[in-house]
Amino acid sequence: MMKNIIKSVKGTRDFYPEEMAKRQWLIEKIRETSQLFGYEAYDGPCLETIELYAAKSGEELVKEQAFVFPDRSGELIALRPELTPTLARMVAAQQNALTFPLRWWSFGPFWRYERPQKGRSREFFQWNIDLIGVEGVEADAELIAVAATFFRNLGLRPDQVQILVNNRKLMEAELNRIGISAELRPAVLRLIDRIDKQPAEVWDENVLRLGLLPDQLSSLKALLANKDLWQQSEELQALFKQLEALGVAEFVSYDPKIIRGLDYYTGTVFEAHDMTGEFRAILGGGHYANLVEDVGGKPLPGVGFAMGDVVIMLLLEALGLIPEQKSASKAVLVTVFDEATQAIAMRTAARLRDEGVQVILYPEADKLSKQLKYADRLGARLALFIGPDEVAENTVVIKDLATHQQESVPMQALVERVKNLLA
Repeated sequence: MMKNIIKSVKGTRDFYPEEMAKRQWLIEKIRETSQLFGYEAYDGPCLETIELYAAKSGEELVKEQAFVFPDRSGELIALRPELTPTLARMVAAQQNALTFPLRWWSFGPFWRYERPQKGRSREFFQWNIDLIGVEGVEADAELIAVAATFFRNLGLRPDQVQILVNNRKLMEAELNRIGISAELRPAVLRLIDRIDKQPAEVWDENVLRLGLLPDQLSSLKALLANKDLWQQSEELQALFKQLEALGVAEFVSYDPKIIRGLDYYTGTVFEAHDMTGEFRAILGGGHYANLVEDVGGKPLPGVGFAMGDVVIMLLLEALGLIPEQKSASKAVLVTVFDEATQAIAMRTAARLRDEGVQVILYPEADKLSKQLKYADRLGARLALFIGPDEVAENTVVIKDLATHQQESVPMQALVERVKNLLA
């Protein structure tokens, strides 16, 4: 009778080799796109003081979403829920030694204390990419172009994914125009960020509960329905012209409801969504003017976005855009015919590895049918056989497991032939 298996922590995921191969494929696509635009890889610690996030991330993230615990000295430590504050701290620490503008990217684990649901887990992996040191919308346009290029490289089309943009300065001005006080604006912006997550009547009640008058609510709803509002923003007008020049405009459209919940955004903000509306936001980001200064550095502008691995993989899976991942697809299985030939099989495996070939050596002599079944399950490309006849003739039999064709080659020609077959 089986013992009860200890369960994993709620909201975390196990990555068996097949799922790990998919994650590695995604990371490689992220790496390719980041480097295509000249961004350098970096990373920070998974543990930070809660003070870092309290400085600018927002009350909801600090009080409700962060995993926080005291260390042995009593200092409150958080498992990182996001990376931008860490980036700002790192930049501030060596600001005088760095070369600007900075183009940095990272991919790593993060944690948020939330209710696990489709598209959201408590532990997740996230791509972060930022351009630091450029004030103008040119930086915003580049980061949006990075996102659009990434989608294009995955095989996604503009009718499947759109990057929706807005501008916090424009929205602040419009909220001021309809008489919403500066004290109320942060709360109103947070409600706008949640407008598609609440029933309309509930959202209306929440707005009125803040103290807005009914006519202000009507004006606010009219504002959020105005798809031409971007034409009143010089920054957004310039942004769309630059996106056209960068060749990604078809992936981008304006949406006045895009706000982004984090408090540090000060200019352009954007989110990517699937056009069916089935999934949560794929990625989100924006322009921040004061974040480096808020953690002790000199004033320095930046723009960046973050993309978790969960939603993008759900979308790609739904669209059939994840290629089959076999970690052994370029591997050679060296079979072991019997105990007498085992040492020769080992030496052959070592020789191929010395030449950079991925080799799986079967651990013991067994039925060849069993060894081939193992190779097939792993998805290995080739299998090598060295039996008594091959030892006598100093040859090796190579079997192509995809075509089922096999050939005998001299031992001295083995490496070259294997590399040609794997190419």
